[in-house]
Amino acid sequence: MHFSVISRILGLLLMLFSISLLPPIIVATIYEEQTQAAFFLAFAITFSIGMMIWLPNSRSQAEMRTRDGFLVTVLFWLTLGFSGALPLSLVDPLNLSLTDAVFESISGLTTTGATVITGLDELPRSVLYYRQQLQWLGGIGIVVIAVAVMPMLGIGGMQLYRTEAAGHVKDNKLTPRITETAKALFLIYLVLTIACALSYWFAGMSAFDAIGHSFSTVAIGGFSTHDASMGYFDSPLISTICIFFMVVAGMNFALHFMAWSRKSPMAYLNDSETKLYLAMLLGGILIACLYLYLTNVYSAGDSIYHGVFQLVSIMTTTGFTTTNFSIWPSFLPFMLLFMSFFGACAGSTGGGIKVGRMMILGKQSLRAIQKLIHPSAVIPLKVGNQIVESRVTDAIWAFFGVYMAAFYGMVLLLLASGLDYVTAWSATTASLNNLGPGLGDVAANYGDINGFAKWVLAGGMLLGRLEIFTLLVLFTPMFWRR
Repeated sequence: MHFSVISRILGLLLMLFSISLLPPIIVATIYEEQTQAAFFLAFAITFSIGMMIWLPNSRSQAEMRTRDGFLVTVLFWLTLGFSGALPLSLVDPLNLSLTDAVFESISGLTTTGATVITGLDELPRSVLYYRQQLQWLGGIGIVVIAVAVMPMLGIGGMQLYRTEAAGHVKDNKLTPRITETAKALFLIYLVLTIACALSYWFAGMSAFDAIGHSFSTVAIGGFSTHDASMGYFDSPLISTICIFFMVVAGMNFALHFMAWSRKSPMAYLNDSETKLYLAMLLGGILIACLYLYLTNVYSAGDSIYHGVFQLVSIMTTTGFTTTNFSIWPSFLPFMLLFMSFFGACAGSTGGGIKVGRMMILGKQSLRAIQKLIHPSAVIPLKVGNQIVESRVTDAIWAFFGVYMAAFYGMVLLLLASGLDYVTAWSATTASLNNLGPGLGDVAANYGDINGFAKWVLAGGMLLGRLEIFTLLVLFTPMFWRR
């Protein structure tokens, strides 16, 4: 383990992150708010800590190895989670405890969108902007790590790119150099964000709201600048724009890169995961809209409006709302949360187990049934025209098993803390799938649950964001052996 390399990279990342604390100061100045001192103090502390970690190791020439990469990735998210909490704990209007500040920060950076803060409409604009920015930074961090870094580290499930996708996406990197890959992904992410912000603005949002909501839409985060979320705007046009960008952000960014570089949409049409993702969205929409209409919750028009938006928002793990879906007939809220386990596509900003993994699990289950009928048959498992190797299916099954074990372990911990089952189950679903809204006591926000539950859920957000194995591998004795 090269701790000098790990310290050098971590210190550098902290210094870079500290720069993100400067834009809220500009926002506070524009709107004549008195929050500049809190953000500047947070900037100074974060930058100084980063400098102290980086400086003694700045001349280290050792190369980073796979184990170093795992540790850097986990420490990166943990350190940023606590660093991001600094401004939230220092700003006077919030008065957040350490637990609440860390919860809010990790929720933002992991693009979960669960919040402990109420009264968003009265908060300083600098604070609102900062929350949205946390999600945007977390979203691009997820994409770069997932598509550019994780394949090099061999992290479980990311082999899906090499198995399923066509052309150069099957390789470890989209471009010959990792820096070029990161730049290409960032450019796509930035273009989507700008397009989303302009669309919101033209549809009637203020410039501030348009920028803030474009950050959380493209990041599939779900934070809003209003307590009523997207329901505040009460605009079918704004909701339609939001639906479009949620669906796009839920697709594999490697496919966006291919479509952009080839100037052809065939990359999407030829991808099995994307086709299943869109089919599941359409199927879920049909069920949600029909159920709302047939149970007389809404008129036909409102059933379509709310059903489409909430299904897309929850399945992609964005977490925006146009209405309080937790009071719908009980089948529908639970179905929506169940869809979040499928989540978005691999290599997207979305959470959940991912549609691609679920597709392979389904195909392998079907093959197992076929082999019961024809025990001697050789039945290859294919995704598109590609044969999926057994090591990939084994890794995905292992991932699924650990995912569900972690899920019910968290549910038990929350039940032990005093939460009721609906609250515990939905809160675990919302955190591990990086979704945000839940049911029961966390339907509106997470401010009223106990501190122990918040720490458990914050850990679940990190566990889900880091694809389970990335974090759990650090707790194995083998990882620390020479």
